[in-house]
Amino acid sequence: GGLAVRRACYGVLRFIMESGAKGCEIVVAGKLRGQRANSMKFVDGLMIHSGDPCNDYINVATRHVLLRQGVLGIKVKIMLPWDPKGKLGPKKPLPDNVSVNEPKEEILPIAPTSDIKSKPEVSVPVVPVVPVDG
Repeated sequence: GGLAVRRACYGVLRFIMESGAKGCEIVVAGKLRGQRANSMKFVDGLMIHSGDPCNDYINVATRHVLLRQGVLGIKVKIMLPWDPKGKLGPKKPLPDNVSVNEPKEEILPIAPTSDIKSKPEVSVPVVPVVPVDG
């Protein structure tokens, strides 16, 4: 006999999470024990399933294992952490990630001041008066 499926998956899951992943999901499907096929899912951490960030943050791998009884299918999804340098994970932060900046120092006036603005004088164009002979 080999290693039990559940024990092997939990070991791999723990190893992936200790390696610095933000989340992980392992799905094993097939004849795990007995003639009836079913699937087991092992999940840990944070996993996003929809939207454009899936293309940057999620690594997916699928493998088929040939056994005496039949084929086991194994899917592994790993969610990478955000990395501003872009080495361990994507540079773009998640869209729902909120960063709070420190407020700028605001200089308050000591006393209220008012500026009195005079109305601009409108100059009326002077029309020359031409005497009419008549």
